[in-house]
Amino acid sequence: MDRTVASLLCFALCVGTGSPRRTSIREGRGVPHDYMLFLYRTLSEAQPGDRRGPVNTVTSFADKGKDLPSYEIGQRYIFDLSSLSRVDELVQAELRILRKPAVDLLPVLTAGENLYTINLYSCPAEGASETQLLDSRTVKVLDAGLPRWEVFDVWSSIKALLRNSTEPPQACFYLLASSELTNKAADPVLLGLGRYARPPQQKALLLTFSHADTKNSLFTEIMEKIKHKGGGFRLPYSLKPTLKHQKKHQPNGQRALFKRSFGGQRTAAGGKTGRRRGRCNRKSLHVNFKDLGWDDWIIAPLDYEAHYCDGPTNHAVIQTLINSMDPGTSPPSCCVPSKLSPISILYIDSGNNVVYKQYEDMVVESCGCR
Repeated sequence: MDRTVASLLCFALCVGTGSPRRTSIREGRGVPHDYMLFLYRTLSEAQPGDRRGPVNTVTSFADKGKDLPSYEIGQRYIFDLSSLSRVDELVQAELRILRKPAVDLLPVLTAGENLYTINLYSCPAEGASETQLLDSRTVKVLDAGLPRWEVFDVWSSIKALLRNSTEPPQACFYLLASSELTNKAADPVLLGLGRYARPPQQKALLLTFSHADTKNSLFTEIMEKIKHKGGGFRLPYSLKPTLKHQKKHQPNGQRALFKRSFGGQRTAAGGKTGRRRGRCNRKSLHVNFKDLGWDDWIIAPLDYEAHYCDGPTNHAVIQTLINSMDPGTSPPSCCVPSKLSPISILYIDSGNNVVYKQYEDMVVESCGCR
């Protein structure tokens, strides 16, 4: 993983969730975990050059497993991965489980003293009994303090699942605890790993870190949302296109070219202001996702400064003039972005999962004629 991105992710992992800015969540949609909000804030505030790397997409999946019968020692965690892309390169995957301080230390210490091993396995396939050990760690019962997240590496399991599954994939993990002294199984609940009646922010979370082609993927996400909503799509009145019969007749040819390039802007009375059109440079363009009606799936940011390019250069004027006289000689020139930078977006995907994604080419940094 890219060293800069890895350090940011490590920082988010080690520090925890902090107190990120809350965003309004509409009823009925996925609720972003504190970790995802913190991850978004940490990575989105990084410099554009620091954000580039093999990881540009982080998808979170909520645990859908239920507590096992009391006679079965262990815990099973289940995640629906049907919305996870099989085209994107999976760089990392981890399971985060919150471990709280043990409520009753006496029976735990009596049965196995202080040190316990927590093993995470893949669930056996239907009709099979074999399981694969994915990750393991030793915990101390007496490490009194605040709750902490135990993070397990499940990259190999998720990668194999996506490669071999022909149906909508479902990830399943089985957690077992045992005393290092007696090697006897212990109830994870006694070690602070119980999940009964836990609020959403304390439930187990599966995270996948991927590299996706994000140059055109925002269009794909928008089309998915349109499809999911049955084709409904709302644009604000200010963005509705002007009808052809409402457009004013625009003059053509060399005269129009020079009016656009060098002529002064006309006033309401029909006279000229005497000002020439500015050179090709960056202009302000504020994008508000709420005005676009996208705040029901985009969590953050709700708006950003995108900018746009406008205006000619001397070379562009000559090139466009040559094109107007003989289109086969050269293409018409236009003022376009010469440098673009990405932005980070936190949103709800079609599977109601919270996703962090860094989209390329979203902000104009500089302009030039082409």
